[in-house]
Amino acid sequence: MATPEIVHLPLPHLPDGWDGGEKGFKVLGSLSAANQRTVEPVGPHFLAHARRKRHNRTFSEDDRILAQENVKKVEDEDDGEISEPEDPIMLQRDAKDWKGEDHYAVLGLSKYRYKATNEQIKRAHRKKVLRHHPDKKAASGDSDENDNFFKCIQKATEILLDPVRRRQWDSVDELANVSPPGPKKKGDFFKLWSPYFESEARFSKITPVPMLGDENSTKEEVEEFYNFWYNFDSWRSFEYEDEDVPDDNENRDHKRHIERKNANARRKKKTEDTARLRKTVDDALAADARIKKFRREEHANKNKRRLEREAEAKRLAEEKEKARLEEERLKKEREEAAKAEKG
Repeated sequence: MATPEIVHLPLPHLPDGWDGGEKGFKVLGSLSAANQRTVEPVGPHFLAHARRKRHNRTFSEDDRILAQENVKKVEDEDDGEISEPEDPIMLQRDAKDWKGEDHYAVLGLSKYRYKATNEQIKRAHRKKVLRHHPDKKAASGDSDENDNFFKCIQKATEILLDPVRRRQWDSVDELANVSPPGPKKKGDFFKLWSPYFESEARFSKITPVPMLGDENSTKEEVEEFYNFWYNFDSWRSFEYEDEDVPDDNENRDHKRHIERKNANARRKKKTEDTARLRKTVDDALAADARIKKFRREEHANKNKRRLEREAEAKRLAEEKEKARLEEERLKKEREEAAKAEKG
């Protein structure tokens, strides 16, 4: 709050020809009788005045102390949910290099990243503004006039609260990615691979996304999982990494050249990302013991069906042979009976 000042305003000029006598005045009304009222000193302004008097503070001193108490109150209310240490190097970054900033780290949301809600982003922004606002720094006696980090806070909030721009940032947020396990990595297949697919699932246009499951998953569930990931429909894009298009109306050819260059770069990155995912799904499929189990079971079932067919064919052949022999025996008996009648 600024220190009150007395402002001297000149009165308007009197009309020309006014002589100051009684003729120059005109009665427009009269005042009513005064009423007696009881007035009590209350309200925020009186409390602020009383506080300054009690603690013998100036306006600026009182504002600075209140700002510090407000920051502490917000931090206490936060209870660590959106609290993390601030990197000194990050605090010194130039606001012009905002594209290279980790916007989640700027707001203290590194552990949430793409999972951070809009409410958490707003709360984090409020907390950071209370701590780094230039007016607050000036009120606290900080002579550093560098407001670059405050501008980074504003830019990060602007991006993360815009659904389209946030998706563009999340698409290239390498710190949110989970690397797939290498082919030589030993361990439980599901513990190794589940985090990777859970991370990649955030890019899916289709929800819900089938997850890896466990050793008890049925063949149909496993086949559905791999069919989904081999035909993965991703919203991931790479506009965030575009080269800045010059705002130059005089050189339109150069502007169109940069736009074409950006479009080609985006298509290339999208193709590479699709190939990366398919290669990783291939690796998971090759390491999935369930696939091997299903193939063994399928092979065993094929053998079982083959053996059953062979056994059935043998049974039918034996029955046919038995019927033939029986027919021959009966024929022979009839022939012998006929000879006996003639003899």
